[in-house]
Amino acid sequence: MRPETLAIRTQTTRTAEKEHSTPFFLTSSFVYDTAEDMAAAFADDSLDVNIYSRFSNPSVDEFIQKVCLLEGAEDGIATATGMAAVSACFMTFLAAGDHIISASAVFGSTHTILTKYLPKWGIGYSYFDMNKPESIEALIKPNTKMLYVETPSNPGLDVIDLEFVAALCKKYNILFVVDNCFATPAVQQPVRFGADLVLHSATKFIDGQGRVLGGVVVGKKDLVKQLYLFIRNTGPSLSPFNAWVLSKSLETLFVRMEKHAENAFYIANGLENHPALSWVKYPFLKSHPRYDVARRQMTNGGGILTFELKAGLEGGRKFLNSLQWLSMTNNLGDSRTIASHPASTTHSKLTEEERQAVGITPGLIRLSVGLEHPQDILEEILQALQ
Repeated sequence: MRPETLAIRTQTTRTAEKEHSTPFFLTSSFVYDTAEDMAAAFADDSLDVNIYSRFSNPSVDEFIQKVCLLEGAEDGIATATGMAAVSACFMTFLAAGDHIISASAVFGSTHTILTKYLPKWGIGYSYFDMNKPESIEALIKPNTKMLYVETPSNPGLDVIDLEFVAALCKKYNILFVVDNCFATPAVQQPVRFGADLVLHSATKFIDGQGRVLGGVVVGKKDLVKQLYLFIRNTGPSLSPFNAWVLSKSLETLFVRMEKHAENAFYIANGLENHPALSWVKYPFLKSHPRYDVARRQMTNGGGILTFELKAGLEGGRKFLNSLQWLSMTNNLGDSRTIASHPASTTHSKLTEEERQAVGITPGLIRLSVGLEHPQDILEEILQALQ
């Protein structure tokens, strides 16, 4: 079956109640028929048996299975949030004395882990410019264990050639980890291009309505096994209810992402060459510096676009205050269009030099384009730009 069908028809085994829609398993623990069964469950980690919902749960397992099928991955593990997925990858595969190479254009909290916490634990990092992938090889050290990227990146929408990076990682035996949150598996499957692990903040487009938190990591089975043991012992597990919501959301992911992208492309074209803007950035605009790469590895441009206000920092605040009905919130991937100004909000604590280093310019506006009528969205933005 094709991915669109798998997203809908992959379900937990039907119970004796003969339900059509998968129930959710709201239980903290599971029972055993005998004392021997219980002992065996705890003695052998490889047994496919439910013990405790911090370890596994049928609702969570269904969500993981769907994401694996959509990403083309061997196995996966779910987490309570997207940042739990990021930190679990770092903590599982990096140790004191190791080195990680990351794109400088990453989500703010990921930047904080890389620059504040990993050095505290004896793990070094190096940043590279996603627009200069040829600079990566010079950063590789004998103790480099991981290369981490977001593509498209948050919030700058930088795009990198996944096959190029994967080949480099294979050459030097480096673990290649990709954050696929902006694209989702409906738009891009990094495993196809050589990624070892792919992670998501499922809170965003996978949920699609701003309801629940969640994260997921999928990839090679032997790597996921190590992640599973870390998450089982440290506890950042996904709740069964959130997993049930997210699994239902995957049923509409493909149709939603098509509409998000259609609307975003319409808005991006409508804003290009606006006199109040220095530039508009969207992966499927020909003006995007990595347009050819985006077209090669993505089925559409996704639901996020950015633009730069000529009026800078104060212009960003004025734009947000001029919005009449667009949402101002720090989430994205919602059915409702969301505008944010990173320089005065999510990245305001960074110095100007640090913001510039990660692509956060003073007038940058990130727009998570929703499912409203595209002309209504465009008219709302245009009136706020006056």
